[in-house]
Amino acid sequence: TVIGDGKLFIEEGAKIWQATINTTTGPVYIGKNAEIMEGSLIRGPFAMCEHSVLKMGAKIYGATTLGPYVKVGGELNNCVFFGFSNKAHDGFLGQSVIGEWCNMGSGTNNSNLKNNYKKVRLYNYPQQSFIATDLQFCGLIMGDHSKCAVNTMFNTGTVVGVNTSIFGSGFPRNFVPSFSWGGHAGFSKYNINKAIEVAKLVYERRNLDFNEIEQDILRSVFDITYNNS
Repeated sequence: TVIGDGKLFIEEGAKIWQATINTTTGPVYIGKNAEIMEGSLIRGPFAMCEHSVLKMGAKIYGATTLGPYVKVGGELNNCVFFGFSNKAHDGFLGQSVIGEWCNMGSGTNNSNLKNNYKKVRLYNYPQQSFIATDLQFCGLIMGDHSKCAVNTMFNTGTVVGVNTSIFGSGFPRNFVPSFSWGGHAGFSKYNINKAIEVAKLVYERRNLDFNEIEQDILRSVFDITYNNS
């Protein structure tokens, strides 16, 4: 069902099953071989790239962009997902940017508005401190290869580095450095060799090779995080 006469472009091979698309609030682009499962609700502006999937009953508010081979369920509002990342189950994510190869467990949620309605402060890597953003709505920024377990909760304006693994009850702190392992109770260093082992398995599931170039990138981020800080 299409609402409005706004711009709607559907690439060859895309599949849409009994979804509702509202174009009155912005254009909608559905990439090649993408799939929108039944019951999904979409309000533009929205773009999903090739081979991305919206799971059954997904609720998408603009402006939102899904990169290639992304799987999304639950509710999104003003989010950007880079390629090969998954948030396949229920839970809310708003005003957030998710890097490549991330995975979010079912029931993952984030806050995008402080209880006191004040502007959000966000961790800044060059300054190595929290800075004012002048944003009232600001959710989660998550680096490549990071993952969180079921029912993870993120505070307003949380920055998560590269290749972190977050789990446990309670809110993790607003800045989680790269290669951290843990949650609200505290974090330990994520062993780089174990991280590469996991990344290889993740790539294999998509019939891709986690080659030496990709490994060198992760090792460089690890060295910057723990050896050059």
